[in-house]
Amino acid sequence: MYIKLQKLFLLLVFLGLGAQAQEKKYEIQTIAFYNCENLFDTIRDPKIYDEEWTPTGAQAWTSKKYNKKLSNLAKVMSQIGTDDNTKMPAIIGVAEIENRGVLEDLVRQPLLAPGDYGIAHFDSPDRRGIDVALLYQKKHFKVTNSTAHPLYIYDMNKVDRTTGEKGVRIYTRDQLLVSGNLDGEEVHFIVNHWPSRVGGEKKSSPLREAAAALNKKIIDSLYTINPNAKVITMGDMNDGPYNNSMKKVLQTAGKKEDLKPQGLFNPMEKMSKDGLGTLAYRDAWDVFDQMVVTEPYMRGDYSAWGFWKARIYKKPFMVQPTGQYKGYPLRNSNGEPGYSDHFPVYIYLIREMK
Repeated sequence: MYIKLQKLFLLLVFLGLGAQAQEKKYEIQTIAFYNCENLFDTIRDPKIYDEEWTPTGAQAWTSKKYNKKLSNLAKVMSQIGTDDNTKMPAIIGVAEIENRGVLEDLVRQPLLAPGDYGIAHFDSPDRRGIDVALLYQKKHFKVTNSTAHPLYIYDMNKVDRTTGEKGVRIYTRDQLLVSGNLDGEEVHFIVNHWPSRVGGEKKSSPLREAAAALNKKIIDSLYTINPNAKVITMGDMNDGPYNNSMKKVLQTAGKKEDLKPQGLFNPMEKMSKDGLGTLAYRDAWDVFDQMVVTEPYMRGDYSAWGFWKARIYKKPFMVQPTGQYKGYPLRNSNGEPGYSDHFPVYIYLIREMK
């Protein structure tokens, strides 16, 4: 798709382009992330704690409910970004999915099937069995490499029963790195789902800071190979843009003028400042779902893919309409499938058409 001239006024203002640029046309791709909130199949897996999500479990999770959940997620994913782009997202990072099988069922949904999505996925050691993954439209993105980067963190208040040594590993999600060519240009995606806030934000913060350190290590390694590496790190960070993991460890900048060479720009910081949110807890909104881009996306050279803008995707059908949680994301409730307890986030990449 290209952005038609009559729709381009705001974009031209953003880019600071002159009158000559008004004759240019731009192609656009949507890059999205969605925490799918407990996308489990109905089959008991003895290696993980998925008893709740079986027909005889607490959620009474039947095939009918599972298929409704898939349909709901496909409805959202197929529409993300369509306010400014008629195409479905070229890339969708996902979290809280049980296995490759549920991903295969998801991309076969009638609303997503036309996108012909490929899957990049590895099983994580998470005790609940939930993983991250990347869905990509095969006609737009060609994978050259995908790797899972495990996060090694330990509870030093416990003793390992096998070794007798202090420190027990906390098993959580790997960070998924997928490299490839987006319509012919090399790009990299990292999909994250950082440790939760169980035990409280302050007590659990070091776990997410460790996740941020691993993320920075991956990005720095890509910068070492290519100083102009274009990386998008996305996911449910379980922290907001102003928490230590983002500001002190990843060292993200929320304003373009504060962005340093080979730094990281976080467009979600302004959203948080403006009071927007991707999830709510006790009527307080936060932006845990974030998309961060490396500095080469922000250089204003639109002969190659560049960052345009970021958004939270929130439509009325995704919102709880009544009751105590009116206005919250319409999530799974009382064993009935909803959409998710998170709203998805997305960014637009643009470049000049040749």
